[in-house]
Amino acid sequence: MRTDPRLCIAAVVPLTGRLARLGDPLSFVLRRLAPLLPPVRTGAGRLPVRVAVRDSRSDPGHARQAVKELVAEEGADIVITMAGTRVLPAVADACADLRTPCLSTTFPRQAYEHCRTAAERDRWTYHFAWGLEDIAAVFADLWERVGGVREVACLWNDELQGELLRRWFAPVAAERGRPLVDPGAYREGDPDFGAHVERLRRHDTDVVTSAATGIDLARFHHQARAAGMRFRLLTCSRWLTYPHADPALAPRDRAAVEGLVGARVATLVYWTPHHPHRSSIDGTTSSGLAAAYQEATGRPWSQPLGLAHALVEVAHHALARADDPTDRASVAAALARTRLETVVGPLDWTTGAAPNVAALPLAGGQWRPTADGHELHVVANDTAPHVPVTAELLPAE
Repeated sequence: MRTDPRLCIAAVVPLTGRLARLGDPLSFVLRRLAPLLPPVRTGAGRLPVRVAVRDSRSDPGHARQAVKELVAEEGADIVITMAGTRVLPAVADACADLRTPCLSTTFPRQAYEHCRTAAERDRWTYHFAWGLEDIAAVFADLWERVGGVREVACLWNDELQGELLRRWFAPVAAERGRPLVDPGAYREGDPDFGAHVERLRRHDTDVVTSAATGIDLARFHHQARAAGMRFRLLTCSRWLTYPHADPALAPRDRAAVEGLVGARVATLVYWTPHHPHRSSIDGTTSSGLAAAYQEATGRPWSQPLGLAHALVEVAHHALARADDPTDRASVAAALARTRLETVVGPLDWTTGAAPNVAALPLAGGQWRPTADGHELHVVANDTAPHVPVTAELLPAE
């Protein structure tokens, strides 16, 4: 039951557990924007907007409990969340069960749709992201740019992620003239990629595309190099999207990760400090947001920072545009008709390839080693011409 007269943007964030680093951008954005959120006009005047947070503990069960607490104890008018293959759907499910609008991001749209039923999605749950076919189009462009490619192989896991990539990514690659060599699925966390390396060597593979975790991609790369394989390019939609360093890594795995930093891994780009967009709340530029994060945390910016900021922008906009911001069904209806310029660019739920999903365009990027780690450069922008190119694509070393 609502005990506070203010409107409430509630957030489920992984503050602890294995996903804790993934929660850093959203935690920062919530602290930064909470005192800046403008009051929302209503028929009776103006209502202030506050922020409430609960820890998912990186666990689906705790995430569901967090939603229940936010609704029952905080009077949540809208719930936002991001990150976690199992945690994000748990939050969306709990919101639908409690008839509370939910806004999320970071999942490719096919993965998000797979976790939702039509009835739940159409009424209460909303999302913004890109599609697996968009990743395939960006990566195919990068393979063509590097030139001289013989065979492209896919390194995909045996879970839902791999299943969806085979269904949505592989056909687009084939249409672009690059049917993929599939050495078979792997189990995440399995340190032995010997059989995969041998199959790729028999196919004379010189480009590998993956969506592996940092440690799995590092182990594969290390074992492939040890077997004498040299790739012209590695493309991965997951490695270094989030901070991945783990002080508990074994020395052998640490060496593998360090070797991957120098491999010039190419990736997707959905937000950088160079994106020419501003916050709809306070006018902060993309570069200003990245600088503020680095100054406040001492850590480099990461792409999810822009998504986290856009979550709050859209949530506040939905409250402000709802016919009755104190009625959750009205807020959900406002989400469905939202069109908003945000720090990640324009988001539009009135059009798109899927119901309740706003599209976010992708550019192509490449990680380059630096003296103190790595730096992401935009190397191709055919699918996102508004994003400035900052470097040329280089073959892997």
